[in-house]
Amino acid sequence: MSHFISVNPNPKQKQVGDCTVRAIALALDSTWEDTYLDLCLKGYVICDMPSSNNVWGAYLIDKGWKYHRLQDTCPFCYTLNDFCEEHPNGTYIVATGTHVICVRDGNYLDVWDSGEKVPLFYFSKE
Repeated sequence: MSHFISVNPNPKQKQVGDCTVRAIALALDSTWEDTYLDLCLKGYVICDMPSSNNVWGAYLIDKGWKYHRLQDTCPFCYTLNDFCEEHPNGTYIVATGTHVICVRDGNYLDVWDSGEKVPLFYFSKE
């Protein structure tokens, strides 16, 4: 079962290289532009790129989000669709090895169907 909702907050509708900005903007109900600038500033302070896990992770923690590592009992069979099934309520920012996705109330908001991606960790708002 797919939980995919197609949405792209990028003002130019670009789909490459900005998944972290898109996911965080959607999760925070912020604009793509404001989120991008905030991540750039955080990256400047940390001296790292805005899309690095260190930067956006620290940014979310500063905003009261909590980091969670997923169990690797089935490291290649647990998918984003499975995560959505197990998290029908709330907003999450989920990271795979190559992608970052906003999950809200059991659905993932993305520019393409990433439901078969394998999540590694996620953030939740406590």
